[in-house]
Amino acid sequence: MHKFVDEVLIRVQAGKGGAGEVSFLREKFIEFGGPDGGDGGDGGDVIFTTSEQLLALSHIRPEQVYRARNGFPGEGSNCHGKKGADLVIRVPYGTQIIDPHTGALLHDFTEPGTFVAARGGRGGKGNAFFRTARRQAPRFAQPGEETEEREFLLSLKMIADVGLVGFPNAGKSTLLKALTHANPKIANYPFTTLSPNIGVIEDLLHRPVIVADIPGILEGASKGYGLGLSFLKHIERVRIIIFVIDLENAFVEDEMHILRSELVSYSPELLNKPALVVLNKIDRFEDKKFLKEFIASYQAQGLEPIPISAQTGEGMEKLRRELARLIKQAMKPAKDVAAKRKPAGKIQKVTRPAAPPVKKKSAPRKPAKARSPVKKKQTAPAPKKTVAKKTPTKKAAKKKR
Repeated sequence: MHKFVDEVLIRVQAGKGGAGEVSFLREKFIEFGGPDGGDGGDGGDVIFTTSEQLLALSHIRPEQVYRARNGFPGEGSNCHGKKGADLVIRVPYGTQIIDPHTGALLHDFTEPGTFVAARGGRGGKGNAFFRTARRQAPRFAQPGEETEEREFLLSLKMIADVGLVGFPNAGKSTLLKALTHANPKIANYPFTTLSPNIGVIEDLLHRPVIVADIPGILEGASKGYGLGLSFLKHIERVRIIIFVIDLENAFVEDEMHILRSELVSYSPELLNKPALVVLNKIDRFEDKKFLKEFIASYQAQGLEPIPISAQTGEGMEKLRRELARLIKQAMKPAKDVAAKRKPAGKIQKVTRPAAPPVKKKSAPRKPAKARSPVKKKQTAPAPKKTVAKKTPTKKAAKKKR
């Protein structure tokens, strides 16, 4: 059986870029072929992606460095190198990727998706890239880009619909087995459950309902007592909290108060979630009067406990109905919830008297600009035609004589 791991430090490194090639064209009848060295390929990326089959981070080895493939070098004849293969690391839903040095949250897998943790190095340019009019035969190429090793802290906060919270040996694992088809370890001693157990209810709603059994909480768990904060963080993501009260506990009157105070000490927002109070192990009591008085004490505090016996199945049908009702309310959008909060009854529309029409004030007209007289263009008088005098010919001169 694999150990449940919900926090691990992982080291990754993206692929290096391939080097460019120094090459020259050598063919028959081509005296000066010129450079033809190709570029190197880019290195592979390191990518985190979600997987529905995983429930923990047990498959990740902290002593191993996860490396993507390097890019291939370029070749002659202007052949570029191949890109290195990406490295895909699968993680369960609810995984947070944190920078261990600064504590900054880099990504939170609350929904299916991917996150590129490290980019691959760029491939170097071949000598064909550096050819210019002045430098027609470059005898150098560019090396591939180097990459550095990086560290990430993976922290899992399980995403479940229902979370079972209670003291050690309260019967949470037995209740999980009664609600779902899970088969957790069950024994009659405290801290039987040392890691969260997951079960699925198939026949409650139109979709599967995930139930998480959180290990037992002691007084002072928010300060590190017992299992401490190691599993309190898994309650943050659940939709509904079921408080399992052990009726055989000597401090049964204070049990609910202690559980709520520990949740408030860890995160005050946890008490804003819908919750059910379950009184377990009612089959151990023959005195029903004591049970009625105990239920009345909870009702005086504004709570409606559900008495059950997870071992015999008594009261389980009522618990399933209440659980289905709360899950449907939690799944409804905020608009429907806000509409339900409006007071019932018909709302009369108040009709206001129509306001008198407002006359629009016309803007004062601007005085028209005086038009300047149009000056007629003075046309220059047409030049007189000058008739060129004909020079007398020799015959006409002789006749005049």
